[in-house]
Amino acid sequence: MGDVDELRSWQQETRELYHLRRGGAGGNFLVVATPGAGKTRLARTLIADLISRREVAKVVVVVPTAHLRKQWAEACAPVGIKLDYEHENGNRLADDYDGVAVTYQAVGSAPYVWRKLCSMQRTLVVFDEIHHAGDGEKLTWGPALREAFDVAERRLLLSGTPFRSDGNPIPFIHYQDGRAVHDYNYDYGKALADGGVVRPAVFPAMDGESQWRRAGAVETTSVMLTDTDKKTVPPALRAALDPNGLWIPSVLREANEALAVARIDTPDAGGLVVAARQQEAYAYCDILEQLTGERPAIAVSDEPKATDVIERFAAGDSRWIVAVQMIAEGVDIPRLAVGVYASNIRTQMFFIQVTGRFVRTRGNDDETTARLFIPSIEPLLGFARDIEKTVDAVLADEEKRIRDSQDDSGESGDDGELSLLPAYETVGSSEALHHATIASGEAITPEERERAQAILDAGAGIIPRSVTAESAALILRLGNAGHSVPEPRKAQPKAPLLRDEKMKIRRLIQKKVSRLAAIRKIPYAHLNNELNTALGRKVEGETMEQLQKRLSVLDKWLSEV
Repeated sequence: MGDVDELRSWQQETRELYHLRRGGAGGNFLVVATPGAGKTRLARTLIADLISRREVAKVVVVVPTAHLRKQWAEACAPVGIKLDYEHENGNRLADDYDGVAVTYQAVGSAPYVWRKLCSMQRTLVVFDEIHHAGDGEKLTWGPALREAFDVAERRLLLSGTPFRSDGNPIPFIHYQDGRAVHDYNYDYGKALADGGVVRPAVFPAMDGESQWRRAGAVETTSVMLTDTDKKTVPPALRAALDPNGLWIPSVLREANEALAVARIDTPDAGGLVVAARQQEAYAYCDILEQLTGERPAIAVSDEPKATDVIERFAAGDSRWIVAVQMIAEGVDIPRLAVGVYASNIRTQMFFIQVTGRFVRTRGNDDETTARLFIPSIEPLLGFARDIEKTVDAVLADEEKRIRDSQDDSGESGDDGELSLLPAYETVGSSEALHHATIASGEAITPEERERAQAILDAGAGIIPRSVTAESAALILRLGNAGHSVPEPRKAQPKAPLLRDEKMKIRRLIQKKVSRLAAIRKIPYAHLNNELNTALGRKVEGETMEQLQKRLSVLDKWLSEV
């Protein structure tokens, strides 16, 4: 084997745990890690370990797409692992290969071929993005994978997406109460807290009016995206994403302006538009070409050289690439900095996969904040708010969303159009309006962001360029008792109760302690103890005056930060 990888702390912990457990129960070991955290580096280290220790003789890496076969082979080569990424079912694997990279589809078509390979030699099977084995439209993959690989010596299962409990169990995964149980979890929230692993991401949520009518009807329905519900989201989103309307061109214009700003410090920064359909993708390319004078790259599944297009874009410095589900996961383009979510798919799994394309860091000096423009609809707003929470914290809610969404014809992304004729036709859409920007799980109003940007502009040359308007707005909000923009006072039928008023102050204190702990990168409990020591008492039993004093101390500490 080649040079040993220099591992991050989470990778080293996982490596040690893997060998301590001797590959996990039944030879199955599941790692859930956020996109960009380094699952491939971890996997190739474990492959090298097992081969050098003679615990396995060969490795089979199973991937979602053909593009990733070559990417895995290239990733493993520096440590001396030779993978055949063009191996075809039935062909003999040459002895000078350590293994092979193959797609789920290929295994599903001939599982007996892979069973024979695993039976002949002790084999490690690495499943990249194992959740694909449970995809509803590919239910045959699960049984095929079990038939092919249940005789393997070891199985390493990787995923960057929270698992869903939708009645389609994934092979080799252990379930408890219907939920997949991981051996190691390193999600986006933990990676962001560690620093230097992934970039922070913000989500400008774009509102606007959509208009449509039922097929054959005269009456037009109009609704703001923010006001949509389960029934109106599919037609409203379709109207907003229609390139003949005003909404998506105005969003592309704003996104292109954001990319221009990003390219000031990072000249090769790129942008990605995730489109719903090929027809729209080509139209978006036309719009972006008019804005930039440069024809964007386009990657659609029907194009035979789509993989080459992606590789050229990743290695170049052009501005934009437009894709239709070709760049969802596993594709590594670290220079992506700005994105537009123009897909009609509204599942947390796909949303996290798309977000993962933008949070891959380019090293310790990378100060980029990723910016993904999204329609201001639920559940996308909720996904953006939850993006920094741990997998375990949101998994139960996600399972409920999946169960509920199975009753919602639009959730799968087909907009519920099951007949030959469309259920509705698009009338038009307004230009996009900033509803809010989601950052660190909180919605920042346009007014707050504008105020923060004005302060940053005034401090140009003094305040580092890496400080974003969103992070400044959050600090300003904390320094102003949680409100940068005054809210109208509501009439109170009764005088407020002291307990209620004190509870409001205590909730605000908790919020500020959480924010300051995140800024200083120390545990919440440690900062809370530090505050109690400074005041000489705990928050329980404090008078209103004492609570206000506690708040003042926190504000002072925040201002010093």
